[in-house]
Amino acid sequence: MTILVSGARGNVARALVRLLLENDHEVRAAGRDPRATRLPAGVDVVAADLAHPEGWDVALDGVTKAFVYAGTAGLDGFLSRASGLAQVVLLSALGADPTSDDAITRAHGEAEEAVRAAGIPWTFLRPGGFATNRLMWADAVRAGVVRDPFPDSHSALVHEADIAEVAACALTASGHLGAAYALTGPESLTVRRQAALVGQAARRPVRVEAQDLDDYRRELTAVLEARGLGRVGSAEVVEARIRRLAALVDRPQPTTETVREITGHAARGFAEWAADHVRDFA
Repeated sequence: MTILVSGARGNVARALVRLLLENDHEVRAAGRDPRATRLPAGVDVVAADLAHPEGWDVALDGVTKAFVYAGTAGLDGFLSRASGLAQVVLLSALGADPTSDDAITRAHGEAEEAVRAAGIPWTFLRPGGFATNRLMWADAVRAGVVRDPFPDSHSALVHEADIAEVAACALTASGHLGAAYALTGPESLTVRRQAALVGQAARRPVRVEAQDLDDYRRELTAVLEARGLGRVGSAEVVEARIRRLAALVDRPQPTTETVREITGHAARGFAEWAADHVRDFA
């Protein structure tokens, strides 16, 4: 049984590939630029991108199951070529809803609807905020100042290793078809507290300054476009993100026990994530 892991350059995908290999599963990784992947030697890496569906014919050859990110552009093209799969595990988002006014949760809801409509057995992973998004702070942490428009906004960020472990369980164990799993970290922390924990791990003093919203808009737009997410409508996504962060100021977020229920261990905390990534902030 060969398992296809898409988005090979992503943090979750790389962690998932390593887990599957460690447990002796046949793995093929797919990404827009195979040369840019950082995967163990010997992994079969092929070029494939949701925006170019024809590339999936080679990527899916001999594949039984697949892990896919919920990009909406080109997902239908992938699904039309994946009709014979025994399972698709879709990395979606908490609150995914095709009728949502929020551009982010709507896009993920639409992706889930597309998978359902394709008739392929599915499992949806719905993480809240990704802890790895804080890697964007690397230069700021080195400079000692993190700038954010909502320093007291809360999130229960989830470690990519936990998402990967849940994905591995869903792909290799029974009982996960038709399930939608809400994934969070074990605690809700403000941006200020997250920055402090990164600073502690990196052994650097880090303070947080309020950022001008227009500056934040420009920075986030540039990040989305660099990641190829502008196709979703970067302006709409940016405004949805701003509204969400503003609504979370001084509002601790609920957490789930899903990681524990699926993997048998508690979700990793943000301090552990910061320690695991200390080299990224060095």
